[in-house]
Amino acid sequence: MSLLSDLININLSDTTKKVIVEYIWYGIEPEYTLLQKDVQWPLGWSIGGFPGPQGPYYCGIGANKAFGRDIVDSHFKACLYADINITGINAEVMPGQWEFRVGPSLASLRVTTCGLLATFWSTKSMRNDGGYEVIRKATAKLEKRHKEHIAAYGEGNERRLTGQHETADINTFIRGVANRGASIRVGRDAEKAGKGYLRRIGGLRLTWTLMWLLP
Repeated sequence: MSLLSDLININLSDTTKKVIVEYIWYGIEPEYTLLQKDVQWPLGWSIGGFPGPQGPYYCGIGANKAFGRDIVDSHFKACLYADINITGINAEVMPGQWEFRVGPSLASLRVTTCGLLATFWSTKSMRNDGGYEVIRKATAKLEKRHKEHIAAYGEGNERRLTGQHETADINTFIRGVANRGASIRVGRDAEKAGKGYLRRIGGLRLTWTLMWLLP
């Protein structure tokens, strides 16, 4: 399918029925970095300098490890006040970097999110008993299209997806449980329960399609 006309003329009636039955949920996890106003340098970094090695900052506490928590807490409370389904916040691996999670929400046929983030995804089959096997099959299908998906995520991801600093390698598809270097990660809770959700770590542009329908 290379022409726009091919996409316009595709019949999605059967696919749509399958999607409705699956009652898809998704959650998004945007990440952001707080910058010092006058110098445009990350909060918690010395001006023109760099922080110490990663390790103590992820989910860190303390004035010398978590920078900007007052801003993050205010944002969290504002989301609650606005009745936004925010489910958590935490400091990330770099000083001044934070993330928040929104969801789960109902998904439509296709979910497209822009910016740097991770997406949590599940279908009704994944959440039901025996769902872990559905998750396994879905990740196997994603592996078959890994290069196509990477190409669709936009330019410049080779600078981020290096396989270092808790990122996946852009050229290698890895699926794992609680593996922060995996392309597709499944939580310990899902493994233990035998059902749940999967998490896709994407690049500058993350596009989801119906994974269980891929050949």
